[in-house]
Amino acid sequence: MTTLHPTALSIPPVPALPLLGAAMPSSALPSQRDWLQAGRDLELQDAVSHLVLDADWQAHAARIRADLGEYPGRLGIHGPFWGLTVMASDPAVRAVTVARLQRGLEFAAALGATHMVIHSPFDFFGHPLVAHTSSTGLGDQIGVVHDTLREVVALAQSVGCTLMMENIRDLNPAPLLALVRSFGSESVRVSIDVGHAHLMQSRGGPSPDHWIVEAGELLGHLHLQDNDGMLDRHWRPGQGTIHWPAVFRALRDVGGEPRLILEIPPGEIEAGIRFLSKADLAR
Repeated sequence: MTTLHPTALSIPPVPALPLLGAAMPSSALPSQRDWLQAGRDLELQDAVSHLVLDADWQAHAARIRADLGEYPGRLGIHGPFWGLTVMASDPAVRAVTVARLQRGLEFAAALGATHMVIHSPFDFFGHPLVAHTSSTGLGDQIGVVHDTLREVVALAQSVGCTLMMENIRDLNPAPLLALVRSFGSESVRVSIDVGHAHLMQSRGGPSPDHWIVEAGELLGHLHLQDNDGMLDRHWRPGQGTIHWPAVFRALRDVGGEPRLILEIPPGEIEAGIRFLSKADLAR
């Protein structure tokens, strides 16, 4: 009679919870330095201001690099956006946008940053004037964006910085995904602001987790912030009405390593992490 010996079951390891990063101005770095040394992603917000880009930005970048020291995480910036559009059909307006974004990339390169957030040009999907569908000129609109970003994308590729295109007033992910996909470049990826998606959900758009699933492999970056579905409040997670378990379940299903950036006041970061950590969603 043959005796069968039980074999040890092969139990797959439990994946580590996603590691959260944060956005902040460089002035907040001294209070966040210890927290960042865990290798968390960091997004600096200085370059949104023309006051930085029109001043001695090289010296400013050098001071930040010195302040960061041996920071081990992935570094990025939020690019300039006030008054700019990447869907500028007027060549004079386009030139201003291109110059600003190029200067943002130069600032990013001086920092050693590897992503720069820029804003989607699309408005409320379904508006009679800006429907953004194939039958209402989406292809032409994408062509205008290419005219604006052609030199910007080339510069991003040369300095090793990925452009993360963020949903702002987009009600539907389809136009933004079509735009990002049209570049056929790993230097252009989707950024999902879950708070913006939540605002648009209250106006008939899909939920933030639906946005994540739709983006799939194009997803490179998220802004994590909460709100009540009424205003873009940038509350810490747990203060609003976003369904955070669905957000992180979608992230787990999609996979990859998108940058998870808490875009909330620096003084709220620790409490935001505690909420998501206590819920076993992130760390």
